[in-house]
Amino acid sequence: MPELPEVETVRRTLTGLIVGKTIQSVTVSLPRIIQRPDDIRRFETELAGHQILEVGRRGKFLRIMMDGIVLVSHLRMEGRYGLYNSSEPVEKHTHVIFHFTDGTELRYKDVRQFGTMHLFLPGEEFNHKPLVKLGLEPLDESFTPDAFRKAIAKRTTKIKPALLNQEYVVGLGNIYVDEALFRAGIHPEHPANTLSNAELDLLYEAILTTLTEAVDAGGSSIKSYVNGQGEMGMFQHSLRIYGRQGEPCQNCGQPVEKTVVGGRGTHFCPNCQPPGGRGRLGKSDGSEKPGTKPSAKSGKKPGNPIAKKFAGKQGPEGPVSSTESTGNGVRR
Repeated sequence: MPELPEVETVRRTLTGLIVGKTIQSVTVSLPRIIQRPDDIRRFETELAGHQILEVGRRGKFLRIMMDGIVLVSHLRMEGRYGLYNSSEPVEKHTHVIFHFTDGTELRYKDVRQFGTMHLFLPGEEFNHKPLVKLGLEPLDESFTPDAFRKAIAKRTTKIKPALLNQEYVVGLGNIYVDEALFRAGIHPEHPANTLSNAELDLLYEAILTTLTEAVDAGGSSIKSYVNGQGEMGMFQHSLRIYGRQGEPCQNCGQPVEKTVVGGRGTHFCPNCQPPGGRGRLGKSDGSEKPGTKPSAKSGKKPGNPIAKKFAGKQGPEGPVSSTESTGNGVRR
């Protein structure tokens, strides 16, 4: 399933491809993808005549914002958007087509047919499913060390399921949770409410670093996840722990192990991420307890140091042009 870096890559690419275009008509061939409204013909007619102003993202959801209406789209397992000329043949598994007035078409293809689309009035999308209960946004300024500690520190579940819960922190999936926990030196079964503030701060930094590097690499192409031109994201070549069971740990050389945590296949290093251990922090001197305020000696500055990089931008250096590599999920 595409996680935050893959969806962010799709958002950036779509920004360069469809912003400014006006929808002439819409064709839906698989009704169950349309979750709101429940009348497919109403979905088609309500979009006609609207101009696309911006492409946003909330967690793993795309927000295609138009003049007077917002489309919330979830790619789920294998959903994919592609921009075509109307004269090009429609590929198999294409379920929704947005016909533009300039003769091009945005086509939604989904082999697994798990994707969803919802229509809302602007701003209304945040008050209803599927966005209403979403948690902290890692690439937003609101995602600060303090906010992260408040969201996670009192959870009695294991830390991996806590991070996968989209009501606490959005956008994290199996790949990037494994990667972040490895970087932080935290065992995936460690109870979230027993992590010290120092450990939570390490995990916070690991999440930001992992996601930022993955976004810059265009996401990870695992299994069938490529864009419509067959181009892959590149972060799978930089994965340190995910999918490396049996291989030597890149830190210590001990074989990487795989287990199941919260029903998900989970990769970890038993040496770098010891159960109940302190991982990168070494042994505790007992000076910091879970739930205590961080020490002033840490020198940490408040706020999200990564958010400024993404604020007001559609790509690493501004808006994405149609000549740049897509990275993931979109065919141009």
